[in-house]
Amino acid sequence: MAFRFSDLFRRKPIQTTLSQIESEPDGEEKISLKRHLGVRDLVALGIAAIVGAGIFSTIGTASSQGGPAVILLFIFTAFACGFAAFAYAEFASLIPVSGSAYTYSYVSFGELLAWIIGWALIMEYAVGNATVAVSWSDYFSGLLESLRLPFLGIHQGIHLPVWSGIDYTSAKNGFIEAAAILKSGTPFESLPASLKTAYLAWNQAPQLGGLRFIADIPAIIITILITALVLRGIRESRNASNVMVLIKLAVVMMVIAVGAFYVNTDNWSPFAPNGFGGVAAGVSSVFFAYIGFDAISTTAEECKNPQHDLPRGMMYSIIICTILYIAIALVLTGMVPYHQLGVNDPLAFVFEKVNLKWLSGIIAVSAVVALSSVLLVFQLGQPRIWMSMSRDGLLPPAFQKIHPRFHTPSFATYVTGLLVIATILCIPSGVVVDLCSMGTLFAFVLVCGGVLILQKDPHAPRGKFRTPYINSKWIMPLLAIAMLALLFTRFEKPTKAFINNAPQVYAPSELMEHLDEQDTQQLKALLTDKGGDDELSAKNTKLLPYLEKMSPEDYAYVVSLANTISPEKRYESGWATFKHKIPLWLFVIVFAIITVLSFLYSLSLIPVLGLLFCFYMMAQIPASSWFGFFIWLIIGLVIYFGYSFSHSRLNKKMATHA
Repeated sequence: MAFRFSDLFRRKPIQTTLSQIESEPDGEEKISLKRHLGVRDLVALGIAAIVGAGIFSTIGTASSQGGPAVILLFIFTAFACGFAAFAYAEFASLIPVSGSAYTYSYVSFGELLAWIIGWALIMEYAVGNATVAVSWSDYFSGLLESLRLPFLGIHQGIHLPVWSGIDYTSAKNGFIEAAAILKSGTPFESLPASLKTAYLAWNQAPQLGGLRFIADIPAIIITILITALVLRGIRESRNASNVMVLIKLAVVMMVIAVGAFYVNTDNWSPFAPNGFGGVAAGVSSVFFAYIGFDAISTTAEECKNPQHDLPRGMMYSIIICTILYIAIALVLTGMVPYHQLGVNDPLAFVFEKVNLKWLSGIIAVSAVVALSSVLLVFQLGQPRIWMSMSRDGLLPPAFQKIHPRFHTPSFATYVTGLLVIATILCIPSGVVVDLCSMGTLFAFVLVCGGVLILQKDPHAPRGKFRTPYINSKWIMPLLAIAMLALLFTRFEKPTKAFINNAPQVYAPSELMEHLDEQDTQQLKALLTDKGGDDELSAKNTKLLPYLEKMSPEDYAYVVSLANTISPEKRYESGWATFKHKIPLWLFVIVFAIITVLSFLYSLSLIPVLGLLFCFYMMAQIPASSWFGFFIWLIIGLVIYFGYSFSHSRLNKKMATHA
């Protein structure tokens, strides 16, 4: 059968999707997934996925960047996820099968985009789980270090080697960056904690023939254990998840209740110390906190009543978790100054600061439990997406193999575990957060777009749940006019700088890499003259931490005064500046297109806002992560055209009828 461009967008009929879970087309005996999940179980799974790395880890990074105003970002993200949840719920009600956004895209956009979505979702579940595993490892290592068991001879805790708690790439890159900063005169004690760890790990790692052995051992072990639990079955996974959810919710409520008594409202002023830019800088960290609610939709075939329970499970879990996130963010930023929260274990950290170390220990234990539950839900989601892709012929048949005893997708579960371990070994967790957020947001954008397509198709079937229709014909143009007015009045200066591609000051760590020792001394003298810390006048002991603590406005002002240092060392310009703005320019283009389509076709407002909110958050992710995402998609397209296109069951069906 000759290739036709239209074949790339062949859609899978909904009835065909539903019939696949009833029988095998090849005449083999069907081994079905077991239906054990009710709405309470789904809400628990949603909370298990959402309340984890967000509260126990990434909320600290976001709070250190945005200050107390980070709660606005949580609210914004909740709205974005809520709008996307409406779209997921409508699809889940219509097509109650495993596969999540992949399955939904197949029936609305066609095969090629469905493949792209399935490939992107690997970043959300399998790759994103690596970040969760690394966070688990950090808390577990801290717990071991605080362990005191005199009857076993353990008086000062168990300290794992530095090289056994970091990935190879982070250690190597951190060592190079630390060495460059040390060369400029900064003492080792003044390096950020992450660079200290990387430097020591690289120097202390065992070597074999010049190759250093560096790996996050605890993260790998917990991944293996969780994968084994997921393989055992959905009922066992559900029971374990429910217990872990109860434990971590109890601890979170205790943190809020106890922490409220230690809140100093002075720490909430200024509310947005780094302005809108500081709040927006935490978008990846905050959105990563919400990743997981869509994992509920991957369990559709294991729900007792998917059309009724799936929409409610997603909505309830988002609402509950948003309330918890806002409360936790207010407590954290009230207990200690916001700039101190950039740590891997912010909850334990703040209670140590107020001398409640007993509560800090409880939090460390609960964090280990909480992050385990996130690992569990994510490891549940990915194999079921691969199983659906395999049913369609886009992946080899082994991925749809159901274990005869446990009734779980066994081969796909094994591969998911191996992929998480490979990511832990090779990719820095900070990069994974961005890539994971990119893949998930991209899926959300297409799911919202899919609902818009279904709603405009008069012949499309409808499920029991429908997204409420609000006509966006006039709302979107009015919203566009209001935004333009705001940008060119309230935010006139940054808007013009964005349009004119004005030079941008380097971040403190990048600045230090560009400066030689003479430049560093000149900058130190300038800071001392402007009222800097007295210690700066003696030795270059705390220059980098001092610069990092400054507000963006003060930092930019000081750098602008350093006229004795060449502009090339202080500012990036031209293409180096423009490339960071490409994602936001893409958002501007998409916003304009959606606004025109809304006016012409009276699109439904909720999925339109879901699409735009999610694309805006994608635009806030660094351009380097966009580049990595596109590389990932190119690899996926090579696999699609090399295997999936010709093996697609729709392709074979069309060839048979040709």
